[in-house]
Amino acid sequence: MFWQNCTPKSSGTGAKLSLQLSTHEQIELAAQIRAWALELGFRQLGIADIELAQHEAYLQKWLEAGYHGSMDYMASHGSKRARPEELVPGTCRVISVRMDYLAEDTLPLEVLAAPDKAYISRYALGRDYHKLMRKRLATLAGRIAQLAGGGQYRAFVDSAPVLERAIAERAGMGWIAKNTMLINAD
Repeated sequence: MFWQNCTPKSSGTGAKLSLQLSTHEQIELAAQIRAWALELGFRQLGIADIELAQHEAYLQKWLEAGYHGSMDYMASHGSKRARPEELVPGTCRVISVRMDYLAEDTLPLEVLAAPDKAYISRYALGRDYHKLMRKRLATLAGRIAQLAGGGQYRAFVDSAPVLERAIAERAGMGWIAKNTMLINAD
């Protein structure tokens, strides 16, 4: 997860980054960000505001019903899970990315059929995606800051109390299915 803070780091004025750019410039910036994301190996990128009130209400009901079981951490951090501006003050936009973790040249069915080969879960193959994505998000953030003339960011990769699926859905990256997972037709 990549959170874009709208207050430029170098500015003491508190001016909002989104107000420094015209609508046309914002559209061009979004297109450039998407191009950089693809170049860095992200399969998809979405940009969204931080309005998650509907998801916050659902989370609260879910917690009150005790559906979190022994996952006490789900009730931690109060409203920060659904209010990015409380987690990172000044946040007004969220950039959400998707990176496929299974290499295209992986042949899982052939490995399963070979008695002399071991098979492990797909998500455990390859490099640690947390480090890989965080490094690439930092590169993306540097490019954005340079082009946009400032701004602050904080990259999250499964490491912060945020409603990741809700944010990804809000950013147009898919929809949350009945099984609570984010589904993407791609």
